[in-house]
Amino acid sequence: MSTLLSDPIDLALPETSNAPRCFALDRRTFFKVFGGGLLVCLTDANVLAQEAGGGFGGRQPVPTAVSAWLQIAADGKISVFTGKVEIGQNIRTSLAQLVAEELMVPFDAITMVMGDTDLVPYDAGTFGSQSTPQMGPRLRNMAATARQALLQMAAKQWSVDAASLTIADGKVTNPASKQSLTYGQLTRGEKIVTTVSSTAPLTPANVWKVAGKPIPKANGREFVTGKHKYPSDIALPGMMFGKVLRATGFNATLVSVDTSAAEKLPGVKLVRDGDFIGVVAPDAYTAEQAIAAIQAKWTIPSQPSNQNIFDYLKNTPESGRGGARPNASVQPAAAATAQSADSQAIELAQSYTVQYIAHAPLEPRAAVAQWDSTGKLTVWTGTQRPFGVKDELVAAFHLDPTKVRVLQPDMGSGYGGKHTGETAIEAARLAKAAGQPVRLVWTREEEFTWAYFRPAGLMELKASVQHDGTLISWEHHNYNSGNAGLETSYNVSHPVTAYHASRSPLRQASYRALASTANHFARESFMDELAHAVAMDPLAFRRKNLTEPRLLAVLNAAAEKFGWATSRSTPTRGFGLACGMEKGGHVATCAEVAIDPATKSVKIVRVVSAWESGAVVNPDGLQNQNMGAIIQGIGGALFEAIHFADGRILNPHFESYRLPRFSDTPQVDIVLVDRKDIPSAGAGETGLVGLAPAVGNAIFAATGARVRNMPMAPDAPIPGITSSPFTT
Repeated sequence: MSTLLSDPIDLALPETSNAPRCFALDRRTFFKVFGGGLLVCLTDANVLAQEAGGGFGGRQPVPTAVSAWLQIAADGKISVFTGKVEIGQNIRTSLAQLVAEELMVPFDAITMVMGDTDLVPYDAGTFGSQSTPQMGPRLRNMAATARQALLQMAAKQWSVDAASLTIADGKVTNPASKQSLTYGQLTRGEKIVTTVSSTAPLTPANVWKVAGKPIPKANGREFVTGKHKYPSDIALPGMMFGKVLRATGFNATLVSVDTSAAEKLPGVKLVRDGDFIGVVAPDAYTAEQAIAAIQAKWTIPSQPSNQNIFDYLKNTPESGRGGARPNASVQPAAAATAQSADSQAIELAQSYTVQYIAHAPLEPRAAVAQWDSTGKLTVWTGTQRPFGVKDELVAAFHLDPTKVRVLQPDMGSGYGGKHTGETAIEAARLAKAAGQPVRLVWTREEEFTWAYFRPAGLMELKASVQHDGTLISWEHHNYNSGNAGLETSYNVSHPVTAYHASRSPLRQASYRALASTANHFARESFMDELAHAVAMDPLAFRRKNLTEPRLLAVLNAAAEKFGWATSRSTPTRGFGLACGMEKGGHVATCAEVAIDPATKSVKIVRVVSAWESGAVVNPDGLQNQNMGAIIQGIGGALFEAIHFADGRILNPHFESYRLPRFSDTPQVDIVLVDRKDIPSAGAGETGLVGLAPAVGNAIFAATGARVRNMPMAPDAPIPGITSSPFTT
């Protein structure tokens, strides 16, 4: 075994970097926080947690040349370039549909080139449900401009008026002469030299022929047959396998380390730079054995745990972020209601909580790094932000940007959990020291421990309502989890909403739907409580206080499909509903739950979700997005919670971290409200937010017990949460 001293690395990003706000750390501080590894920046958790689609963008101008986005080869093959990435949300298919529609070519004629920083235009990242509303119109404008340019090219060649020509199926035709030219014959493989025009005529959604139709997933066969190579599958000639020594807890200090046993293993190279310790080996098993053989001693300071975490979050503000802490916050009422002094209204105050949960992607973080003889670094990695990771690599290794290329093979899910580039930097660090390509794949325990979590949160709400069901006042405070979905859509004069950032004991950041899940859980549960306080049907109560037409439309559609009017709850069967809007999408969810009278266990039997996000680009894709959101939402609603104490994650494996199973899957009906008169919005997140409050409201309808914490039915007791799902 040989020991390789790694070159020093700078753990600070320049202020001009496009990445989220970062802090300069020396190696020892970094190692204490993250247990080793090389991470260029400690991402500002609250920036990521509040990411709403524009948090990372804007550093580089959007290219205006059609040739930056489109290439038509001489043989007619069409390549479309975008910095957006495919994470399982099927955006590769729907973006290709939009381009095919405007170019008037078959869907199969389009090949999407995505997430390769050497080939595609700069993009801030794939997050915030922005691919459809942001990249969709951009690519449509580009394709429409290209279509007009192709008409002009043909008109010039035939010396006719472009308006006299027709275009379809990848060719331009002169009806008068019956002549036709394919796109490839027109371009001859050369660039289309023109500027993208925002005035190029777009095809109206009501006459779409390719977009708006259910089209199978692009490259779907490669995924179901196993041909597709995920980041963790990438293999290069001469590739080594890497591992990094991790601390035994957060904020740990390395006291001593003995690498003598690891040094005896054949073929292993030790990479060390101060407190950074890693190994490379000919195979993954040997690398794991080498890391396991290293004897390291750590000291870990006392740190918060699940016990009293919500008191901690409320009373430990993060300086300079979020709204000011109120002098007198909402005081939850022990009893359900209290009459106001003038007896004209009912006042109610309650608090709701959500636990930290993990993204639990099917594929953990992975990267393969290779340095070539010219000093250029190429990294294949699973990330939602290829250009962000490139920035981190450029800063970490002091490289010219032209010397770094990041590629994102379609990866095994992200859910907002793969914004940062720590794995890419670790792999690049090991590869540089070893002088060979290195693959680094985090274990499931590493993913559960060192990745960031969806923030835990405390929501305190207070409202007053007249006896006829008219809302009078509204106050909603969120501590730590974020401000996404915080504003109410209900009709209240001068509602008060505030987000209060906390100093989180765990690394936290974006998660699918962000804080909208927490805020919708609190608001829609509270609306249910208010409805019962004035003895009104929950649907009628919402209708009375809601005039937003798109939200009313999905609420009515869901209630009709569900059969709300004839649904009557019993002690063993409950019905609940919730609605909301986020990222331009509108959703209403109805849930039916079954209650075991002996064990009080909860089974979600049926879910109906009505969804409207403007013009539907791919109905099957949208159905799948909403189905996936509902299934994923079951985990956070009923089971999922990170257990932690004294700087350690206590359930860092699937066997101890409860995710939804096939047996948990209810009957699901999705109602798509297709508004072809409204621009398409993103669909990746909003479908998640209605599930938990609908289920909680159904539990109350059956049992009379109100559950105000997520998860609502944990399999095992969690510190700070009752083990019973039914608390009053």
